[in-house]
Amino acid sequence: MREEEKIKAGILFDPSDPELKAIKRKTHNLNLDYNSTYEEDIEKRGSILLQILSEFGEGSFIQGPVAFHYGCHTKIGKNFFGNFHLTIQDDAEVTIGDNCNFGPNVTIVTPVHPMIAEERREMMTADGKKKHLCYAKPVHIGNDCWLGASVTVCPGVTIGDNCVIGAGSVVTRDIPANSFAAGVPCRVIREITKADSMQYKPEILADNTVL
Repeated sequence: MREEEKIKAGILFDPSDPELKAIKRKTHNLNLDYNSTYEEDIEKRGSILLQILSEFGEGSFIQGPVAFHYGCHTKIGKNFFGNFHLTIQDDAEVTIGDNCNFGPNVTIVTPVHPMIAEERREMMTADGKKKHLCYAKPVHIGNDCWLGASVTVCPGVTIGDNCVIGAGSVVTRDIPANSFAAGVPCRVIREITKADSMQYKPEILADNTVL
């Protein structure tokens, strides 16, 4: 079984595998290319992201700088906005739905290392070689989610549609749809309802209109 297949199967894999290292090296170099562009370099930026990512939806924009690990394991939907310093360590699959907004310094991580120190240093593979091994859990973020500044999403988490995650939160477990959640660790504070509409905040709405 190839190491890439082991990642998808959710079992221990060797991150130093030559095939995986080639993918990561290519993506890390493309990260540097993207981070050296100007905002007005729209076509160049789009071209680089299409080389990095498995999917990058229409109308999406990432401020940069970015740090993707594999890139090809990440799918981003339509009308996504990612603010400064987006980091996605996508050893396993990461999916982000349509119309999502990420504040600055959002981090998504998928790899998991053994808890026992000796096992983190090395383990024995099936062919009798001592290797540093880890495994990875996919992260899924639904449509219309807003992740505030410096949110960290941990391996294996699913965030449902229409969620707001408060700034600085560390999301360690699934968040159901239509939730406002925050904290370390992140927990659901309450359901988001019609009462949260801007139409009930005229002092902020000013002369604008809710559709």
